[in-house]
Amino acid sequence: MDTSRRTVLGAAAAAGLTAATAGISYAQENPHARDKERTMKPTRERFGTLPDGTRVDRWTLENGGTRLKVLSYGGVVQALELPDRHGTYANVSLGFDHLDGYLSATTFFGALIGRYGNRIAKGRFTLDGRSHQLSVNDGENSLHGGAQGFDKRIWDVEPFADPSSHEVGLHLHRVSPDGEMGYPGTLRVKVTYALTARGDWRIDYTATTDRATVVNLTNHTYYQLAGEGSGDVLDHQLTLKASRFTPTDTGLIPTGELSRVAGTPFDFRTAKTVGEDIRVSHPQLVTAQGFDHNWVLDKGLTARPEHFATLRDPGSGRTMRIATTEPGVQFYSGNFLDGTLTGPSGRTYRQSDGLCLETQHFPDSPNHPAFPSTVLRPGRTYRSTTVHSFSAR
Repeated sequence: MDTSRRTVLGAAAAAGLTAATAGISYAQENPHARDKERTMKPTRERFGTLPDGTRVDRWTLENGGTRLKVLSYGGVVQALELPDRHGTYANVSLGFDHLDGYLSATTFFGALIGRYGNRIAKGRFTLDGRSHQLSVNDGENSLHGGAQGFDKRIWDVEPFADPSSHEVGLHLHRVSPDGEMGYPGTLRVKVTYALTARGDWRIDYTATTDRATVVNLTNHTYYQLAGEGSGDVLDHQLTLKASRFTPTDTGLIPTGELSRVAGTPFDFRTAKTVGEDIRVSHPQLVTAQGFDHNWVLDKGLTARPEHFATLRDPGSGRTMRIATTEPGVQFYSGNFLDGTLTGPSGRTYRQSDGLCLETQHFPDSPNHPAFPSTVLRPGRTYRSTTVHSFSAR
């Protein structure tokens, strides 16, 4: 599929996002959130300084009962704060309360991922007859853009508060030079984090290039809807509208198959807890030490975001619904959290203390012609949108 098929009408998509999510917002459901519906300007504070002296800022967004804290370093979501059914707020994302944690950890907590989300086998692909060798940072493979991906870069941040749409947010800009981490073409990227009057968190990605390249952008937030540091997410209830997934080899690279989830632990078409089948002795679960796979969404690639996932914590009542234009999602159950990292709560993160739902094109697509294409050519615009809607009951 040529990249032109991926082009969506940005303005039209933005106009239809709220309806597309089909969720119930805090502003509708939670009386404690109603006084948050006014559009509030983003605020900025210093979060730290890089070794070279570059300042790192933390921006705070608040709208519709949702609070989001974002770093200029890596576009990192440092905190996502939501009320429970009683109106009590908690940060529901894993991360750190200091910059050093983000500089040294390899977990990609909350980060913008690029140029290519997920893995590319042996860091190699061929495009228009020319081979490209990428930065290798995951065994013999390239993961999330390489050793110095978008998650480790300073982004230019432009805040906004739109009184007409009642949205508040940040435009994050970056120019990735030709050859960065081995990728061809100068890529101009704009990512928008917006909070709507309903409290939805929308991410809009756009990119253009001056040379044919591959692009697959996503966000790597780890969710714990009971609250950061409160333990594992194995009791979270998850629904994924996906009848197939992409099995992987021992290096977590897709084999090229599109396997049916029916009759396997990978079937989340009906809500079930994350932990219900995670210990089943299925070869794919053994290899990944849990879930770390791409689900093929039944909706496919769409011009507007369509709902595909619901995640709920029964204890707090917090529920997150996700809609996207993307054809896939990487569900990662935090398998490699090993107790060596400490979050803002002062508690260490252990296996399955958070989970990721990374909207994306499929891993290693440049090496699988049958997968939806991730090729971007000059004159075309890469567009992708994902919307998170929140409620509590």
